[in-house]
Amino acid sequence: MQEMFCYQCQETAGNTGCTKAGVCGKKADVSGAQDFLIWVTKGLSAITTRLRGEGKPVTKAVNHLVSMNLFATITNANFDQGAIEARTRETIEVMNGLRRQLSNQDNLPEAAQWHSLNEEEWHDRTPFIGVLATENEDIRSLRELVVYGVKGLAAYSKHANVLLNDDEEVDAFMQRALAETMEEKSVDELVGLVLETGEAGVKGMALLDKANTSRYGHPEMTTVELGVRGNPGILVSGHDLRDLEMLLQQTEGTGVDVYTHGEMLPAQSYPAFKKYSHFAGNYGGAWWSQKAEFEAFGGPILMTTNCIVPPPESYKARLYTTGAAGFPGSPHIDGGIGEEKDFSGIIAHAKTCPAPKELENGTLVAGFAHHQVLSLADKVVEAVKSGAIKKFVVMAGCDGRQKGRSYYTDFAEALPKDTIILTAGCAKYRYNKLNLGDIGGIPRVLDAGQCNDSYSLVLIALALKDAFGLETVNELPLIYNIAWYEQKAIIVLLALLSLGVKNIHVGPTLPAFLSPNVTDVLVKNFGIAPNGTVEEDMELFFA
Repeated sequence: MQEMFCYQCQETAGNTGCTKAGVCGKKADVSGAQDFLIWVTKGLSAITTRLRGEGKPVTKAVNHLVSMNLFATITNANFDQGAIEARTRETIEVMNGLRRQLSNQDNLPEAAQWHSLNEEEWHDRTPFIGVLATENEDIRSLRELVVYGVKGLAAYSKHANVLLNDDEEVDAFMQRALAETMEEKSVDELVGLVLETGEAGVKGMALLDKANTSRYGHPEMTTVELGVRGNPGILVSGHDLRDLEMLLQQTEGTGVDVYTHGEMLPAQSYPAFKKYSHFAGNYGGAWWSQKAEFEAFGGPILMTTNCIVPPPESYKARLYTTGAAGFPGSPHIDGGIGEEKDFSGIIAHAKTCPAPKELENGTLVAGFAHHQVLSLADKVVEAVKSGAIKKFVVMAGCDGRQKGRSYYTDFAEALPKDTIILTAGCAKYRYNKLNLGDIGGIPRVLDAGQCNDSYSLVLIALALKDAFGLETVNELPLIYNIAWYEQKAIIVLLALLSLGVKNIHVGPTLPAFLSPNVTDVLVKNFGIAPNGTVEEDMELFFA
């Protein structure tokens, strides 16, 4: 197997590419297994796309298989080579069956014709199907931009799927887009596919928003406790609200409390979860600090999705995974879409553990998704008209380990006092516990929720545009200063571009997978730019 090459996340080595082991902790053999899984998933997608062209249906089970394959290869999701290869075997078997349903099998790409279940043959083929198999730098850049955007979209789609919400158009697009990355296309054609990916991203985020709010209610302004109680606990991290719901149901009356961590913090604001008296507060911060926080928690942790930092032996057995997540040596809880998962093992484990060690105390305020903010619309508009609010700054996205990310804390602290921060995603942990105050009772940090809740920020911007009678959101007193880390941030960016949003600043670095020519296209057409120093950006945004 060839040396690995991966540059799908912000922390990729030297902002060029990881070639021996991932900065995330992914090993070369796991990287190769993921590359092969993506390749056969593209092959399957070529077949499903052709089946649809012949007027033949594609089942939800096949759509879900594609989404889960993509989700499992997102940064920090699944480090278990055996689990990845099991998904590959299932994909090949499904592909072999669907291929026989085609009326016309002519000119199928090699990936769609792959039929072997022999792992040695997979390993022999892997060196020829990775990122670098595309020699032209610009074509490679655009193909990967589409693939990473589709991976992010698949994650959001999967969260909606587990709540029994599907959108056949979104699934069909994801599969067509994957298939088209294997075709000979011009730069212009691929740029068009990139923008189509963003349009599908808007639909995917709308689907998930509807799925979450129809089941759990609209998030509401909520004061979240940061301390701990005296009972044993389970810490839930990741993004999947359905997993949290099942865990809360099964822990009720057991004497075990449930805490949120990282991107699960927004769950504290959903009305449906507030009825559980054992639903405790939020513990810790962003994903990258989990080693110290999980160690201190003392009880079991449930990782519902990506954002795993490879665990030390001291708590590896306390780290449970489920869904697309996985780590070798950590217990995995099975359960497919529409199935009730059995959390009895992790609950029994929690009962043998001490109560969590307190990391901090106090509270923070969350729950400012679009429904809550729009209920304050008159107040917000009046504050803008009176001059009390001069600008809004969208600081959504991801957090990470890089020291330079302290920029976002410093930037938030340096903002003029008449500025409101709109945030979503774990980037908020750089500033959501700062004492930034309020403007006429409106908190200066409005937290819309998880990374997918960037959709809420779009709806808020569109509502403000209409309130002020503007033609585009680009006329609003609105600044975009977004942090990125992995592929879900990519689909958010592409969604914003598809809506015509311009002059987005991205950091702490521009993606390594953007070639100079592709970067130039984004700069010229959309005003994409890297952030500078805090002082430079204050001068740029507020001079």
